[in-house]
Amino acid sequence: MKAHVAQTTPYSVAVEAGKSYYWCACGLSKSQPFCDGSHKGSDFTPVKYEAKANSTVYFCGCKQSKNGALCDGSHKSL
Repeated sequence: MKAHVAQTTPYSVAVEAGKSYYWCACGLSKSQPFCDGSHKGSDFTPVKYEAKANSTVYFCGCKQSKNGALCDGSHKSL
């Protein structure tokens, strides 16, 4: 089963050191890029991302990244 493409660009998010974030892997969440439970009943599960520092990270929006929750540029080949 392939994930739904939520958007074809990454989500820029300011994260806080020590905080956990749960990235939506199915692409159906209404709270993109984070999980809202829309995956229930499917084979998808959210991916935990733990921020090591206060920074801006780029969460994958196309849901095709080979780099887990973070963008690897896969959206450029869609």
